[in-house]
Amino acid sequence: MSDKSAKIFVAGHRGLVGSAIVRKLHQLGSTNPLLRTHAELDLTRQADVESFFAQEKPVHVILAAAKVGGIHANNTYPADFIAVNLQIQTNVIHSAYLHGVKKLLFLGSSCIYPKFAPQPIPESALLTGPLEPTNEWYAIAKIAGIKTCQAYRIQYKWDAISGMPTNLYGPNDNFHPQNSHVLPALMRRFHEAKVSGAEEVVVWGSGSPLREFLHVDDLADACVFLLERYSGLEHVNIGSGQEVTIKELAELVKEVVGFEGKLGWDSTKPDGTPRKLMDSSKLAALGWTPKVSLRDGLRQTYEWYLENVCAASK
Repeated sequence: MSDKSAKIFVAGHRGLVGSAIVRKLHQLGSTNPLLRTHAELDLTRQADVESFFAQEKPVHVILAAAKVGGIHANNTYPADFIAVNLQIQTNVIHSAYLHGVKKLLFLGSSCIYPKFAPQPIPESALLTGPLEPTNEWYAIAKIAGIKTCQAYRIQYKWDAISGMPTNLYGPNDNFHPQNSHVLPALMRRFHEAKVSGAEEVVVWGSGSPLREFLHVDDLADACVFLLERYSGLEHVNIGSGQEVTIKELAELVKEVVGFEGKLGWDSTKPDGTPRKLMDSSKLAALGWTPKVSLRDGLRQTYEWYLENVCAASK
C-alpha cells in the first residue's frame, strides 16, 4: 500500500462500505483507485470480470460489492441472495488470482455466525451451529467467500484475506422508510417527527436488546490496516467493542436530531436477538482500534442525511 500509484480495485464503490474505502484511499494519497459502476461492469458475468482484470491488472482488490437487504428482502428473494453473491465473489476472487493481484480483501458480515453464538462472538464460532433463518442465504454466500479465500491461500499460496464487520452506519447509508436498518430508520423517524411537529415517536420492542455499531470510516481505516498488516488464513472480526441498548441508541439519536417530543415503546412488538457483539480482540492485538465515537458519528451521519437525503427530496 506504500505505492500511491498502485491500482486498487474497489468493487462496490458506490455503497456504504465501498464509498468510505474510496474516501480513505484518497485521504492517504492514492492516485489510482479502479472504480466501475454496475452498468460499466456486471460482476455476475464471468467473462466480463475476466476481461476487466486482464485489461486493468489491479495490484490490490477490496471486495465490498454484494447484494444486500433486510429480513423482508432475504425472505422474499433467497435465490437472488445466494446466487448473486456467490457469482460476484467467485468471479472476482478467481479473476484476481489468475491475473496476478498481489492481495485481496474480502468483506463479509457478522451474520455469518450461528444464531446462538457465544457473546462476544469470536472468529472461532464460525460453523459451530445453525444460522439465523431470516438471512441464512446471504450468510451462506458470505461463508463461502471466506472459505474460497482460504482455499486459494492453501492451494496457491495466494494472499487473500477476509474481514467481518459489525453493524455499520455513516454517509451513504440506506434511509429507506421500510428497508433500512435500525440506526438510519430511527434517524429518519425522529427527523420526520421533528419536521412535522409530532408529540411522540414510538419505537418497536422494549429497548433492552444490546447492539454494537461501527462508523463506516473506521471500517475503511481497518481495511487499509489489514491490507498492510495482516496475512492469515482465519478471517478477522472488525467491530467497535462498544455496546448500547436500543433505548440508549434511540435517546442519543433523538438528541442529535433535536426532536423534543416524547419517546415511547411498543412492547408488543418483537425485540429480536437480545445481544449481538463481536469479539474484535484479534484485530486490537494487531494494533488497530476505532477512532469515531458513537455520538460524533451520529452527528456526522445526520449532517450527511440533511445535505443529501433531505435536500434531494425537496
